[in-house]
Amino acid sequence: MGELIISFANWIWGTPMLVILMGGGLMLLVHSGFVPFRKIGHAIGLLSGKYDDDLAPGQISSFQALSAAIAATVGLGNISGVAIAINMGGPGAIFWMWVSAFVGMATKFYTCSLAIMYRGKDSEGQIQGGPMYVIEEGMGKKWKFLSIVFCGAGVLGLLAIFQANQLTAVLRTVILEPAGLDEGDKTRWIIGITMMVLVAIVILGGIKRIAAVASKMVPFMVGLYFVTVILIVFKYIGDVPEMLFRILTDAFTGEAMAGGAVGAVIIVGARRAAFSNEAGIGTAPMVHGASKNNEPIREGLIAMLGPFIDTIVVCTLTALVIMLTGVWESTEKDGVRLTLAAFDMALPHFGRYLLMFAVLVFALSTMFTYSYYGHKCFGYLFGAKKADYYNYFYLITIVAGAVASLDVVVSLVDGMYAIMAVPTMISTFYLAPKVRIAMKDYFQRMKKA
Repeated sequence: MGELIISFANWIWGTPMLVILMGGGLMLLVHSGFVPFRKIGHAIGLLSGKYDDDLAPGQISSFQALSAAIAATVGLGNISGVAIAINMGGPGAIFWMWVSAFVGMATKFYTCSLAIMYRGKDSEGQIQGGPMYVIEEGMGKKWKFLSIVFCGAGVLGLLAIFQANQLTAVLRTVILEPAGLDEGDKTRWIIGITMMVLVAIVILGGIKRIAAVASKMVPFMVGLYFVTVILIVFKYIGDVPEMLFRILTDAFTGEAMAGGAVGAVIIVGARRAAFSNEAGIGTAPMVHGASKNNEPIREGLIAMLGPFIDTIVVCTLTALVIMLTGVWESTEKDGVRLTLAAFDMALPHFGRYLLMFAVLVFALSTMFTYSYYGHKCFGYLFGAKKADYYNYFYLITIVAGAVASLDVVVSLVDGMYAIMAVPTMISTFYLAPKVRIAMKDYFQRMKKA
């Protein structure tokens, strides 16, 4: 069974997802008239809150929605995902992550505009958003089976097992092993149960508490990580142009790849970018759909900043650190341990502790937000009254993630992500003309205002 799950994930994340996410996103980028390039200034301006309307339906502000969505995306995908990309695809994979990010900005613009345009109500009468409601309200009841597919995959795909596993690995490597305190399985159990209790305190308070905690933690943690990485980049500033040139040349030659196949480099970059910024998977529309906003296009513009912050800014900085220190060529380490080695080399004595703190905050904030996504999927399938049962299931799996060996489980999560992307992208294409009409109307009104 385990082998089957792993081979399914590897197959679906090959050509099928490349066509759906990269090809589909490229079509949306053209269809939108290249909105991510033309309107990024306006999108950044919206974050000031000048247009916020506290009386609009919804539960949280647009800034809180973006913070919660970024909390779920800026995280281990940026720290260990970039390391995996460089390990598997060489520096050229980073270029294809950039391409995926710009394409992903267009996808996020459409999916999150639709999340406001076609909100639904759960069985308790609360206004909700997300692909399952977009499909039901926008495409009609006969398409409801797509909503069920999306939510079924979401209940399993949005567990925090990967985060629990990687966080446990970092805590053991940085603190417990050097101090001689690591006791193998017993230590994993203790870390797992501690994480479960911390996450329980936040998630049992619902989306408002999750959003309040995320909107305080996320700007702080991105800021701290940013400052640390900039310090390292400045230390090696003379080598930066050479590294950027290397990313560009490797993208088209695949020289750093075993076998040197450009197609393989593109697949590695696209897969890691999709995992990192989640554009097209359908998670962000669930949280943006809960924001207090009556302007679908405005929410879409704010949401499209997610892949930019996540992939263009944070992933690039991580990639530069790994490349400037040269650890990717001289070590066998992978994932988060490769990034640890780079921080260790660039900032001896304290670099690994700064990274550990960043990983701790990133992983916990992701765990908070994922619980909300899974809770919504469960509520859609079984009724809002029963949705709280999901939280208890979710908390138990955090301990399982800390203790288990995760090859199979990570492939399960990967596979479920891919299944979620199919209904999300079908509904986005089906309803894209409606977004375009609303977009023209919105920008005409903005000119007059």
